[in-house]
Amino acid sequence: MNDTTQLRGASILNALKGAGIEYVISVPDLTTSEGVLRPLAKDAHLKLVRVCREEEAIGICAGLLAGGKRAAILIQYTGFMASMNAIRAIAMEYRQPICMLVGLLFADAPEDPRQSVNYGVNRMIPLIEALGMPYQLARNDDEAAAIAPALTQAFERSEPLTVLITRYPSA
Repeated sequence: MNDTTQLRGASILNALKGAGIEYVISVPDLTTSEGVLRPLAKDAHLKLVRVCREEEAIGICAGLLAGGKRAAILIQYTGFMASMNAIRAIAMEYRQPICMLVGLLFADAPEDPRQSVNYGVNRMIPLIEALGMPYQLARNDDEAAAIAPALTQAFERSEPLTVLITRYPSA
């Protein structure tokens, strides 16, 4: 059985592969860099596309989807907030399966981000709920195991998904 406090980057990468993700579009993210982004860059099965701005990630993901490819986005919560118009238009209004793994930098309350003293972190769940977007938390390996089925469902239903990564994943 997994340690319920441990979140390993390998669990997240396995979930992406389990959902048939081929591409991960990313802006470097301090929360996931060591445990997810570095191993992802070396992974033989996942293709990493690095971008400068999160809005670019939304558009590239939509283009890959239009070409029949499964993609996911790896960003920080600040980039999610900066991309609200693109998320609103492409993910919500056009009902595209834009699937985002969002690192909560400085998440000081990993059990419930809404209790964080960090203003941006504690606003993420209410913001996602206001959009009407499905989301889930990835606080440990057990919750990371639920990412693959959630991603698969997002693609099957053609709906967006946000996975909030609440702690620094280990390699």
